[in-house]
Amino acid sequence: MTPAIRAVLAAVVCATWVSTARASAPDVPYLTGRVVDEANILSADARARLDAALKAHEDRTTNQIVVLTIPTLGGDSVESYAVRVFGVWKLGQKGKDNGVLLLIVPQDRKLRIEVGYGLEPTLPDGACGEIIRTWITPSFKQGHYDRGVEDGVAAIVARLEGRGEPAGRRPAPAPSSSAARPLNTIRVPMLEWPMRILMGAFVFGIIGLFTVVSVMTPGVGWFMYVFLIPFWAMFPVVIIGPHATLFVLAAYVVGYPIVKMRLRRLPWYVKAAADLKAKGVANIGGFTVSSGWSGGSSGGGFSGGGGFSGGGGSSGGGGASGSW
Repeated sequence: MTPAIRAVLAAVVCATWVSTARASAPDVPYLTGRVVDEANILSADARARLDAALKAHEDRTTNQIVVLTIPTLGGDSVESYAVRVFGVWKLGQKGKDNGVLLLIVPQDRKLRIEVGYGLEPTLPDGACGEIIRTWITPSFKQGHYDRGVEDGVAAIVARLEGRGEPAGRRPAPAPSSSAARPLNTIRVPMLEWPMRILMGAFVFGIIGLFTVVSVMTPGVGWFMYVFLIPFWAMFPVVIIGPHATLFVLAAYVVGYPIVKMRLRRLPWYVKAAADLKAKGVANIGGFTVSSGWSGGSSGGGFSGGGGFSGGGGSSGGGGASGSW
């Protein structure tokens, strides 16, 4: 295999590695209290009020509600991470399974209410979704995390205590639907990290193969270069996100012509071009290619195609998720 071929293949491998290097979910933090603000989005006063309200509810009912904020999930889903936290912390009392987790991920703009088995009849999925839509996300969309979390917790407590809506609170007004959404808030849903690894290997493998073939094969040039631009611009987005995709696309747009022009000066490329023109077939790096992009050989072939702790409770995945 020639140095040029090895360089192109190395670039494809690096692109696949970049697509999966970021895909690691954070560890479950220590349960240090009823409010674990790892993302540091709540004021000290709000944390104190929340802790007092949650303690009072636990004293009245034995239900254990915990608020967790974490900056990002690194591509993991909010549902699977919430279940993992619930399992590690064991929220609620053993046998009663009366725990509730309010998980907020500000950088991913996602949240979830995870409910223990024992509270699912009182706090079903539909009620969790209504609390998220009515009491939490309107404030979050305005950047008011203190109010959104406190309103959401108050609504959860009121529901568990059979009081309907929380007393003395009104839902935050929803932002005007006619207002234009800023471009920097446009988000692309990210896959869970195992799926990102598999999709990354598939997407970059297929697009990379076509790119390598078109770069190395004489007579296959600028049409394929333009043809592959939309693929490099769109398919990687759900794997590595829009910002990393811009870098990958820029590397392709700039790198393809440079590599193609350099290869055209190499003796093996000149010979392959002459063989394709004269015979219709050529041998490139141990592979036999034809002017129709198909062929094979014994070497292979290719074609164009703290003092606070959980009580032993568990969750079965009940609850609801949301975003803002």
